[in-house]
Amino acid sequence: MADRRRAALIGAAFLMATSAIGPGFLTQTAVFTERLGASFAFAILVSIVIDLVAQLNIWRVLVVSGRRAGEVADAVAPGLGTALTALVVLGGLAFNVGNVAGAGLGLQVLFGIPVEMGALASALLAIGLFISKEAGRAMDRFAVALGFVLVGLTVYVASASAPPVGEALRHALRPSRIDLLSIVTIVGGTVGGYITFSGAHRLIDEGLRGPEALPAVTRSASTAIGVASLMRVLLFLAALGVVSQGLALDPANPPAAVFLLAVGELGYQLFGLVMWSAAITSVVGAAYTSVSFLRGLHPTLERHWTRVVIAFIASAAGLFLLVGQPVRVLVLVGALNGVILPVGLTVMLVAAHRPAVVGTYRHPRWLTWSGAVVALAMAAASAFVLWRDVF
Repeated sequence: MADRRRAALIGAAFLMATSAIGPGFLTQTAVFTERLGASFAFAILVSIVIDLVAQLNIWRVLVVSGRRAGEVADAVAPGLGTALTALVVLGGLAFNVGNVAGAGLGLQVLFGIPVEMGALASALLAIGLFISKEAGRAMDRFAVALGFVLVGLTVYVASASAPPVGEALRHALRPSRIDLLSIVTIVGGTVGGYITFSGAHRLIDEGLRGPEALPAVTRSASTAIGVASLMRVLLFLAALGVVSQGLALDPANPPAAVFLLAVGELGYQLFGLVMWSAAITSVVGAAYTSVSFLRGLHPTLERHWTRVVIAFIASAAGLFLLVGQPVRVLVLVGALNGVILPVGLTVMLVAAHRPAVVGTYRHPRWLTWSGAVVALAMAAASAFVLWRDVF
């Protein structure tokens, strides 16, 4: 029982982290590093603080209540859960179109096959995980294994690019330029939309519920942010090492250019493996979490949730074949997902102080106040960025 609990905690952490680390994550990091240089370190530092506050608030409330986010939102106000579910599912589907495309691109780099064929093969592999009777455990093992692959390969590329680490550290505290779009986008890409709910929903499905689970949940949530943030920092350093040499990234595929310019042709092959690993784990995470919101809408969806996940993945693959995946869309979808974060976080903060939801549990004041600041700041920043850069 203890081993299963430990595996669930690790699996939930890596599910959340690898859900965040998708094609959009790679693209956003490369694009903003080229645009901001070492000053992007400040945006990363701010985002890590925001990510941790949001994640701890949301995971604690959900696990204490023992309910998924849609059910908690409905307990706060009837109909709110349905609205939140619609936002998360639509955002998850939009992201999964890019994830499936990224998986196809990764296999094209590795094996020279058409992107469409690689996307379909990857979608079939993801579907295969959910055909298994032990779908949840298969997903956990898959996320952990590829999480280590992602970090390990990116450590090598970051080291090879010889980044100016001292300059990055200085600009993390004293940036020469602050860009709101970069902060909103990478926060949205790390804990926005469906992502921040993924690990908590996984823990609930494994039976970790109630106040007694909180110490373990806090460690798991912190580990998840730690892994995602480590990957962000490594990618940033790899890109910074390239752009600090005056080299330009290919606007059609910025992260591939980072790997190619840092390590040569081998780097391009490594990019293919990193892109595929990042994309396929995000396909799995986005599908599982989006469907976990739908499961509470009807008992049939609860009983046959694996079939719904399979349909979700198939729909994303079909949409990719119709609409494709431009780089700008990946960046802007991250910003749009950042809008969902203040909505979901605000709902969880209200629920944290409703005895009907959390019983006798008392939510820490510092988490309530820091969560409120993050929700307000992200709402204002997201509105400003969307008005300026989208509308």
